Amino acid sequence: MSEMVAPAEDAVLANGRVVAVQGPVVDVKFNAIEDMPDMHEMIVTKTFDGRELTLLVAEHLEGNLARCVALSSTLNLQRNAKATAMGSSLHIPIGDELFGRIINVMGQPLDGKGPIKTEKTASIHKDISRVEMNVSKLASNKPEIVETGIKAVDLLFPVLQGSKTGVIGGAGCGKTVLISELIHNIVEEHDGACVFCGIGERIREGNELYHEFKEAGILEKVMMAFGQMDEPPGARFNVVQTGITLAEYLQTTGREVLLFMDNVFRFVQAGAEISTLLGRTPSETGYQPTLGSEVGDVHERIKGSISAFEAVYVPADDLTDPAVVAIFSYLDAVMVLSRERTQLGLYPGIDPLTSSCSNLDAAIVGQRHFDLSQEVLRIFTKYDELRRIVAVIGIDELSKADRTLYERARKIQYFLTQPMFVAEAFTGRKGAFVRVGETLDSIEMIIDGKTDSRGEDEFYMIGKVEL
Repeated sequence: MSEMVAPAEDAVLANGRVVAVQGPVVDVKFNAIEDMPDMHEMIVTKTFDGRELTLLVAEHLEGNLARCVALSSTLNLQRNAKATAMGSSLHIPIGDELFGRIINVMGQPLDGKGPIKTEKTASIHKDISRVEMNVSKLASNKPEIVETGIKAVDLLFPVLQGSKTGVIGGAGCGKTVLISELIHNIVEEHDGACVFCGIGERIREGNELYHEFKEAGILEKVMMAFGQMDEPPGARFNVVQTGITLAEYLQTTGREVLLFMDNVFRFVQAGAEISTLLGRTPSETGYQPTLGSEVGDVHERIKGSISAFEAVYVPADDLTDPAVVAIFSYLDAVMVLSRERTQLGLYPGIDPLTSSCSNLDAAIVGQRHFDLSQEVLRIFTKYDELRRIVAVIGIDELSKADRTLYERARKIQYFLTQPMFVAEAFTGRKGAFVRVGETLDSIEMIIDGKTDSRGEDEFYMIGKVEL
């Protein structure tokens, strides 16, 4: 474990005592109002078996009480245990030494590779108006497109440096696989750095991701912070700030930074748990009353050269869920993963008609790319209507023009499937990185009818179309 960050030299330590423990919420009483710690300040106490426990101040109550949220288990924490206010917020180690390492919300290593030796630290809670960013790359008004090598993403949801992209879907729709593939392709292809922030997801997934990165040889370009499913809500809620702090450090060094968050809904969920435990009355939708400000505070810190990719779990596949809607408003592109497409084996199962992207503009991607993408969306819209008719009367009853469009739509749909590098062990198919130009050429061939004589199965799980 890395050592706890020492308080500032001019900080005066104030001692209090634990007076109540309600799960992960701990009340600490101080003798005088002058001793009361600030919001988000760190308080350190010990359980009776000697384990150090870190608390973050969440509320000030009457009677010199600081209501705190624990960042690890409160098991064996006794009443009247001594608690020391450290005079500063939670600081984590930062620096290039964190490449290839996994830390928890407090900056302590989880990978068994020993302590992280770095002299630099940074607070995870910052005033968003004071976040530093390297503006050298932002001087030009020309947006820089980040090529992902995934056909469906590059064609319909172009990623710009500094944009926020959401991968939305229910359980088992392939959010984590798509995020993993994006990390693999972008880190391999671009000379940038990546931060992966695991929020409330399964421990198995974090373990698999680490070994996948190691096997792919990209671990040394990735920093990882995890607050997983088995941890208290305080850890799951604040690990987002830990991940963003690492990304902000990389941004100050002038690097192109990729921030991957899986899963932002779990951050909202942890906030709801904390809110309930703090005794706040929930809104009429059942979520915390501070939902909008919490989601806003996180997204307003992601700026400058940080490109964010966010997996968002959709409870019961309901896209109108208040938490999902709150996250939507900050995203430049929304890729909705359809359960129906996933069940049909169309991976990645992105539904182009329910998804959206504000970056899909002729001024950004070029006129040819824009025209082809709009034609693909027009074909898919018409195909969706024809599909219902075909289910009733059969394909032979369609007019010649409708039948041609129907068949081309299916070929485009199959072509936009992708053999993924991170799924090679499961599919037995070698992964493919497809350039944007190759994707556009292939789409143009299908639309122009140059592939009309070929069967649709020939377009399933391939790279580019070969004539």
